[in-house]
Amino acid sequence: MRWIRQYGIPLLRRLGSSVLTLWLITIVVFAMTNVLPGDVARRILGPFADERAVAALNHQLGTDRPLPEQYIHWLSRLAHGDLGTSLAMRRPVAQLLLPALANSAKLAGSALLVILPLSIFLGLVAAFSEGKALDFLIRLSGLVTTVLPEFVTSIAVILLFAIAIPLFPVTAVAPPHSSLPTQIYYLILPITPVTLVLVGYLCRVMRSSAVEILHTNYIRAAELKGLSRWRLLFWHLLPNALPPVIAVTANQLGYLLGGLVAIEAVFNYPGLGQLLLTAGRQKDFPVLQSGVLLVGLTYVLANTFADLLYWLLNPRLRERG
Repeated sequence: MRWIRQYGIPLLRRLGSSVLTLWLITIVVFAMTNVLPGDVARRILGPFADERAVAALNHQLGTDRPLPEQYIHWLSRLAHGDLGTSLAMRRPVAQLLLPALANSAKLAGSALLVILPLSIFLGLVAAFSEGKALDFLIRLSGLVTTVLPEFVTSIAVILLFAIAIPLFPVTAVAPPHSSLPTQIYYLILPITPVTLVLVGYLCRVMRSSAVEILHTNYIRAAELKGLSRWRLLFWHLLPNALPPVIAVTANQLGYLLGGLVAIEAVFNYPGLGQLLLTAGRQKDFPVLQSGVLLVGLTYVLANTFADLLYWLLNPRLRERG
């Protein structure tokens, strides 16, 4: 019974909250895609199409039905794993969405492998140098790289490292059947603008959290007892300073998967962001709805995982159940 109260009930409560959030996301996604101006059939058939043909196609697609009926039909198909067919490309949405998601996941995963260790390292260096010139330099650099727009840094790295000094290719797409090192080589330039934005933000979060922990009484007591700097770092500082960084990183996962529209456009990278942008321009509702829902699902799952990890790392939360 104690295990159920301590672990089972909080887990069920969090999962229930995630399911509710996901249902609300479906309502918002459906409502937002249906308030876009224009006629779907007119968009497909062209501006000079006959009115009767436009009406017939709208009837065939079901876009002339009342919105609640369309929503229930869409939700029912989603529950059966049917994402529908793209109105613009006449292909199953899953065939468009899955390759784009895989490309975005590759870009996001590669970026995180650089961003997380670098952010934690710089945040700790700044925290241990609190009030010194190095602390000020890291915080100032982080602020500058965070406020720079991604498309500006993307163009800057292309001009510098692909044209002026041709070290890397301009495009992010490696030739077919390339080896893993070659694929990583092609991703270095697109990863750089993402790294500049997120490292600046996350290292400041890490620095603030670490400084707060370093000022606590138990850290001072551990230092007075002669605990080594490494033991202090890995046993006391990192477990208590990392949870805010985990929470912020979880919030950024959805952005990394579906929000890198500018970077994907500049580097001609066929990711989820570019697919959603194209679907929005073409009023391709099935692709747009499924893609945005997928990004929302990523946010929900990442935040649920971060909450559970935060709860496991914090003994006081576990005791409260």
